Amino acid sequence: MESLDPRVSRLNIDENASLSPKAPLDQFGTFEVFVQLKEGKQYKHEGAVHAPNRDMAFIFAKEQFSRRLMCSGLFVVDTRNVFVTEYTEDTVNVYEKVADNADAQGEAQEFEFFHLMKRGKQHEHIGSIEAQSAEQALVMAKSEFINSDKPIYNVWVVKTNDILFSSEEDKVIWNTLPEKKFRDAIAYKAADKVKAFKIRQHK
Repeated sequence: MESLDPRVSRLNIDENASLSPKAPLDQFGTFEVFVQLKEGKQYKHEGAVHAPNRDMAFIFAKEQFSRRLMCSGLFVVDTRNVFVTEYTEDTVNVYEKVADNADAQGEAQEFEFFHLMKRGKQHEHIGSIEAQSAEQALVMAKSEFINSDKPIYNVWVVKTNDILFSSEEDKVIWNTLPEKKFRDAIAYKAADKVKAFKIRQHK
């Protein structure tokens, strides 16, 4: 059954636990956006942007996902470079469906791993693994990242070199008014103003 969730449908998910690349697009590419709210915290998937290339996707992501929220870091990756496993349900850990070995050739590369720990939430960066392929990295992750207490419902694997990270210079734009409280409704103290208005009306 085809999912109505765009986070699922755009990722060309297979029913097996093996990894598969995103299908080609006939429009502006989709880029996944990950945001780090505070220094030292894990990056979490925040959403996606459409852009003609990775550099423009980064600019759009900064405008859309970091202008109004606290942010200390951001990165984008082309959706076509995100390898995904199937989604599992209930207490089934997706790593239980991963094969015990995988063929790999070539030089070792670093891969970033993102876990979905709760349905309805976003993927969170969990760590990195050096391997010769995404498939081999997934096999190695079974012993590296698996948590027997909490099931992992889905895994995204991304080659580190495919990610465009924010730089130290980018942090300058997030240093001023990091929480931007003036954008919250509570900052306008509407209840106080309504109360004052009612008092004036009764005088």
